Amino acid sequence: MIAPNKDPMGTAISEYYHTGKARKLVVQSSCFDDDEIPVPHLFRSYEKMPPLERQALDLTQGKTLDVGAGAGCHALYLQEKGVDVKAIDISTLSCNVMRERGLKNVECVDFFDEKLEGEYETILMLMNGTGIIGKVNNLPNFFKALERHLASGGALFIDSSDLCYLYEDEEGFIELPEDEYYGEIDYCMKYKGIKGEPFDWLYLDYETLEVAAANAGFHCEKIMDGKHYDYLAKITKG
Repeated sequence: MIAPNKDPMGTAISEYYHTGKARKLVVQSSCFDDDEIPVPHLFRSYEKMPPLERQALDLTQGKTLDVGAGAGCHALYLQEKGVDVKAIDISTLSCNVMRERGLKNVECVDFFDEKLEGEYETILMLMNGTGIIGKVNNLPNFFKALERHLASGGALFIDSSDLCYLYEDEEGFIELPEDEYYGEIDYCMKYKGIKGEPFDWLYLDYETLEVAAANAGFHCEKIMDGKHYDYLAKITKG
């Protein structure tokens, strides 16, 4: 779990929820210039969600697990629709806000932690859901965790982006690095005076996800393409 004094995003979520205001939530990486996450975006309504997210929510059915739920926008929408949904996150501050917002079933736990119990007809991993995998080499462990929690006949809806466009030259040719997977990114967040611990984040191209799923005994299909190298995939047990 992330300690509150090392939790920039959780602090931003909590401050915005309780005051209606938030400063810049800064994202740093050795791969990019500093970026910013608009904190109000973490509280967005269904109408303001990207099409990929809305599609995943529209396809959700049965007992549902929302992984990395943040401020709870997806889980709250589903709960209001009458879906039996559980939201999990590793941020204590974020989990507290979700409970205060009215979510009935919230647990502060990592998806990979064996303490997480239960099987679900739908599992949601949105806002670049492959990010929590961290590294390509962690894909087998990811599918082991998915095997534990995805019910027979159930589906995981997961989105990501293919960062190949970062390696495209002026003539449209793409030359990817050969010594490492190009979607592995290191991140660190800052909010006010709080700096979080560095963490690995994985942007995964669809073909790599599809092959990894098949190797683990799952079936993967692309449900929808986004506007800029992003996609929504559905993964079911093979």
